[in-house]
Amino acid sequence: MTFHDVRFPASLSFGALGGPERRTEIVTLANGFEERNTPWAHARRRYDAGLGLRSLDDVEALIAFFEARQGQLIGFRWKDWSDYQSCRPSCSVDSSDQLLGLGDAETTVFQLRKTYRSGNTTYLRPIAKPVAGSVRVEVGGDPVQQDVGFELDDNTGVLRFASAPDHAAEIRAGFEFDVPVRFDTDAIMTSVSRFQAGEVPNVPVVEVRI
Repeated sequence: MTFHDVRFPASLSFGALGGPERRTEIVTLANGFEERNTPWAHARRRYDAGLGLRSLDDVEALIAFFEARQGQLIGFRWKDWSDYQSCRPSCSVDSSDQLLGLGDAETTVFQLRKTYRSGNTTYLRPIAKPVAGSVRVEVGGDPVQQDVGFELDDNTGVLRFASAPDHAAEIRAGFEFDVPVRFDTDAIMTSVSRFQAGEVPNVPVVEVRI
């Protein structure tokens, strides 16, 4: 998959409409009951970048970014302002935010992930595009320094420790992250007069699997 490790201008994604999308297959039985299933293990997020545009300069920046990505061809990073860090929006990133796993004295590789909880149900979302410089890691409550105690692949969200964490030691991390996306259209239709009157173009963006 072709992907540019560049973020869509955060000032333009602010105010965009979007969020997670699930796919559910529903079969209604003869007795009126339903059978529900999903082929997706993880949600796929969709956004409308057009709603973040506020000026003709913003339109120019959007077109330049669109042309550089060649429409739908090349993926890029997107900041989802409603969900872009390992902690609550009102908090600051901390190394204790998310539990990545427990040490077994053998495993050295762990995937960044974010846990979503509702009641007794949890969903683990893999994080593939952490923001460089934002990742904080601790093992057994002790901070671990990047490039000394562990290496991070910014393109996959994979942590690789220099030595395997001790048995039962909690591996935790805090971070900011982007969503890997692409444009979901090969055409952007703009009108200067309509934009100045309050209308903005429809610019769909969709998450891609990494």
